[in-house]
Amino acid sequence: MAVPQFDITPEKEASTSQYFYRQLFVKPQGLKKSEFDLQGQTAIITGSNTGLGLETSRQLLDLGLSKLILAIEVWSLDLSSYESITKFAERARTLDRLDTAVLSAGIFRTEEEFHPATGVETNVQINYVSQALLTILLLPVLKNSATHLGRLVLVSPDMSGWCKFEERTPRPILAAYKQKSKNFNFGECQTQLKTIKQLGLGLFFLTELAERVPASVVTLAAVNPGFCYGSELQGDGKGTFLGFLFKCFTRVIGRPCHIGARPIVHAAVNFGEKVHGQYVEDGKLRPKAPIIYKPEGEEISKRLWDETMGELSFASVQEIVAIFK
Repeated sequence: MAVPQFDITPEKEASTSQYFYRQLFVKPQGLKKSEFDLQGQTAIITGSNTGLGLETSRQLLDLGLSKLILAIEVWSLDLSSYESITKFAERARTLDRLDTAVLSAGIFRTEEEFHPATGVETNVQINYVSQALLTILLLPVLKNSATHLGRLVLVSPDMSGWCKFEERTPRPILAAYKQKSKNFNFGECQTQLKTIKQLGLGLFFLTELAERVPASVVTLAAVNPGFCYGSELQGDGKGTFLGFLFKCFTRVIGRPCHIGARPIVHAAVNFGEKVHGQYVEDGKLRPKAPIIYKPEGEEISKRLWDETMGELSFASVQEIVAIFK
C-alpha cells in the first residue's frame, strides 16, 4: 500500500516523542458554524451519554445539526449483543436520511473475560468485532440518503500505532483473542494500553472496507481524539491503587473531552472525499499505524478482513458490502 503524502512519516507519527508533543503542546481548533451547513442533517453518535461522545454531540449541534440520535433522541444500543446491534441498524433504516455516523463507544475491562456467545475476549469483541458489524449494517442507510455524501467515523486512539501486533502470527488471527493471555492481569495500566492498542484492529478493517466502498457514496474515516481525561474509558479501574495512579497520569497529560472532541468533529464534517480511508488527528490528515503501509500489514489486513466477515456472516455482511461494487 502506497503511503499518501503527509507532513510526517508513519514511523515518526507513531513515536513516543511525537505522542507526548501532541498531548502537551498541540491544541486542535474547533470549527465555526459559518463554515459548514448542517441544517436538515441527521447524525448517529454512539457512546454519547458521556465523555467524548457527549462533547462531540454538543459541538455538532453547535454547528447547526438538525437531528442527533443517542444524545437528543435516545435509541437503545448494547454492543455486547448482536441482536441489539441488528435491531439498532434496522431502526436506522426507518430514518428519512442519515448523514453521519460517529462510532465512539468502547469499553475497558481490567479482568480478562470472554464473550459467552462468541468466545472472543470482551474488549476485542466490543471494541472491534461488534463495531465492525455496526459499521457494515449502517452503510446502506448512509448510502440511501441520495441527497448528500454519507460519512462514517471510527474513533481510534493513536496509541494503536505503537502496537507490535503480536497476534499477527496465529492463523486465524481472531483465534488468538479466544485464548487466555499470559500477562493480562499484570496491572490496570498495562491492560489499558493493551486495550487501546487492540483498537488498532479497526484501522486494518477500515482500510480494507474503504477499498470496497466508493468515496463518492460513503466516506469512511478513523480519528484520534488524543488521550483524554473524563472519557470514562478507565472506569473499570476505579477503586484500585493502580487505577488511581493511572487516573493521575491521565489528568497530567490528558486533554479535556471538549478538546478531544474537536478532531472527531473535523472527521465528521470536514475534508470532503479525500478523508476516505484516512486517519484524522488534530484537524489534519495523518498517517495510520506504520505496519498498515507495509507488505506484512497488507497481508494482515486481508486475513483479518476475511476472518471478520466470516465471524459476522450470520448478518449477511458480504452481501451488504457487495452492493457497493
